[in-house]
Amino acid sequence: MPKLKDVLAGDVLAERAMIVQGAPLPAPIVSVAVEPKVRGEDEKMATALRRLAEEDPTLRVSRDERTSELLVSGLSQMHIEVTVERVKRRFGVEIVTHPPRVPYFEAIRKKTRAHARYKKQTGGRGQFGDCHIEVEPLPAHEGYEFIDKIVGGVIPQGFRPAVDKGIQETMHAGDLAGYPVIGVRVTLVDGSYHSVDSSEMAFRIAGSMAFKKAYSEADPVLLEPIMSVEITSPSETVGDVIGDLNSRRGRPLGMDPVGTNTVIRAEVPMSEMLSYAPDLTSLTGGRGDYAMSLARYEEVPAHVSQRLIADLQREREAAKA
Repeated sequence: MPKLKDVLAGDVLAERAMIVQGAPLPAPIVSVAVEPKVRGEDEKMATALRRLAEEDPTLRVSRDERTSELLVSGLSQMHIEVTVERVKRRFGVEIVTHPPRVPYFEAIRKKTRAHARYKKQTGGRGQFGDCHIEVEPLPAHEGYEFIDKIVGGVIPQGFRPAVDKGIQETMHAGDLAGYPVIGVRVTLVDGSYHSVDSSEMAFRIAGSMAFKKAYSEADPVLLEPIMSVEITSPSETVGDVIGDLNSRRGRPLGMDPVGTNTVIRAEVPMSEMLSYAPDLTSLTGGRGDYAMSLARYEEVPAHVSQRLIADLQREREAAKA
């Protein structure tokens, strides 16, 4: 039936209203970040991928808000490769794929105090902002709190929200590796102001300066996403699959027999699962399958964190060159 512009794969056409149970579809398990090979074709590429996703309910196209990457998710590496080839053949857009970036966070592990004073004199009206803050970690490294404990008007009420704003702006990129900072309680405890030179901008800058000082002394740490993974493997390859999970810093949680297969439950860092699909295929002779979802964030082990930070510094230096 040609020219059905508003009909998508999975829709039901009927003469009368009815409820039809949709066919169960497998969830995408492989994701790659995509970008056009030729600059300026981002919109054309995104439109082409959306068209293919409308035709294929098992294909998912999404934008990662944390990393700003466009992600294409499918049932296998072959599924992704076929999609890329179809975009080139039907829409004339060549796509480059690479593993998605891991959305790390930064946090702190101890309480510290810092003082910052921003003072600038340019001949006319100057800028002056002065604040003392305390920072401490929140339980489970979650959330953000700002507490105002100013007494006696040492900082006018109108300038205190500016300190909070400057701190939150600085938390968008931590000094450890440039990732967002979470799980922090900041308490504004003291400060001073100038009746003429003080302004919201001056206190925003002072708040940012104070937080940077406190953060560097608060034992900052990287947090990584931990995925909850369910792997279906033939019983005879379970040992190989478990061994591979251990090499990926995974923690097996249990196993359940299902017919001739075994379902393995585990928790594995997301960074270790980016290329898991082809490895599982190799381990199980193409008979293995898996699904995963975000469980929580945990601190990155010190030796892994050092490697990540070193790699990031090399990337930044290469970009500058």
